[in-house]
Amino acid sequence: MTNEELNTRLYEKMFAEQEQFRDWLLSQPPAEILNHAYEYTVREDILMSLEYHDLEDSQARALLKSDKPLKQIFERWENQETSYMDTVWDTVQEQARAAEAKQKAKAQKER
Repeated sequence: MTNEELNTRLYEKMFAEQEQFRDWLLSQPPAEILNHAYEYTVREDILMSLEYHDLEDSQARALLKSDKPLKQIFERWENQETSYMDTVWDTVQEQARAAEAKQKAKAQKER
C-alpha cells in the first residue's frame, strides 16, 4: 500500500469516527451538545490537518491499528500545554487597538 493510500485510509477511518461522534452528539440535549462543542471543533481541526499533511507509513499504520485514533489524538491534544489562549488574548488586544484607532480617526475627521 502506498503512503497516499495509507493516509487516505486513516483519514477515512477517522472521518467515520467523527461522524459517529456527531450522530451521538446530535442525539443529546442542548446542554450536553454545548459541553462537547470544543471537543467536536478540535476533532474537526484534527481531521483538517490530515487533509493537508501525510504521516509516515509506519505512523499511519500504527494509528490504523487503533480502535479510535481520533479520540486518542483529541485526548492527547486536550492534555497539552498550548499557546492558544495567548493567541486569543493577542487577537483581542489587536482588535481593541484597531477599533481605538478607527474611533480616533473618525473623531479627528469630525472636527
